[in-house]
Amino acid sequence: MNNNQPVHRGIILMNLGSIESTDVPSVKKYLDEFLMDAKVIDYPYLFRLLLVKGIITPKRAPRTAEAYKKIWWKEGSPLMVLTDRLRDALQSRMEEPVEIAMRYGNPHPAAAFKSLMVKDPLIEEVVVIPLYPHYAMASYETAVEYVQDIYEEKQYPFKLSVIKPFYKEPDYIHALAENIRPYLKQEFDYLLFSYHGVPERHIRKSDITHHHCLQSKDCCFTESPAHQFCYRHQVITTMKLVAEELGLPEEKYGFSFQSRLGRAEWLKPNTVDVLKELPGKGIRSLVVASLAFVADCLETLEEIGMEGKEIFMNAGGESFQLIPGLNTNDEWVNVLAKWVKEYASGNKAMLVSA
Repeated sequence: MNNNQPVHRGIILMNLGSIESTDVPSVKKYLDEFLMDAKVIDYPYLFRLLLVKGIITPKRAPRTAEAYKKIWWKEGSPLMVLTDRLRDALQSRMEEPVEIAMRYGNPHPAAAFKSLMVKDPLIEEVVVIPLYPHYAMASYETAVEYVQDIYEEKQYPFKLSVIKPFYKEPDYIHALAENIRPYLKQEFDYLLFSYHGVPERHIRKSDITHHHCLQSKDCCFTESPAHQFCYRHQVITTMKLVAEELGLPEEKYGFSFQSRLGRAEWLKPNTVDVLKELPGKGIRSLVVASLAFVADCLETLEEIGMEGKEIFMNAGGESFQLIPGLNTNDEWVNVLAKWVKEYASGNKAMLVSA
């Protein structure tokens, strides 16, 4: 690269992925790919194969297809549509070409790389922004390893850089707080931060000290190198920083973990249990923010917005409000554009690998 000239750079926004249609075969194909990822279900291959293709997907595919039908948009899966819109919104603020890629399904990272090279044949660097605020084996880690493997396999002529989890970046926290603030103007009893759950064994596997995570009740609040890769610590940190910016007293908010799969021990408390218990504690008016996702998807729109609301109201709740994700919120798009511009100007603080 010529340091005296602007670098030809491209951007890839990397998200989870989604089904292509709501028919059962399409859902089964997606679930097979997703659940066969050893970072998601970390059992030996043959056991995982039997479990996923013999038990889980045959049972879950029809049920998941029906759930998707409830939230499906005319343009397609909400997550895909919103990620497309985010790409377009970011592109409108930038000169560098922007593409999207998915960990599962399409568009494939190789297609995104190819598109960037077509848009700029002189491209020298591609910066990948995984749209996962927090580090987890089954989200950020698998996405980054996947795109890096493809990059190395194809031997692309440009440099690859990846942005680290941004769970405590001030700009991100401010964008979250401003996205939530309008929904707190009406009287409410409690703000629940519902995060996607992960098995406890994933937390222990990610503990680089091998003796910190989940070893005590206050492990997430005791300084440790393990926090760099600890999902639980990071989601609690995000919650506390957002609550602080919103000026919320501790008794007005809390956290839980949703989307449990299987019989293994997952992070607690479970969102379903919390939703059932809150009305009995005098909480009748509930606001929910699902901050593991920057784009609304099945887990927010259906699992929380529909099923979660029904659970809470049946338990005695009177008011339930799901806060939309950041999606294409102007503040959020401006944050992404700012990060890219700061990175381009020489600030590499957001860089995790190259």
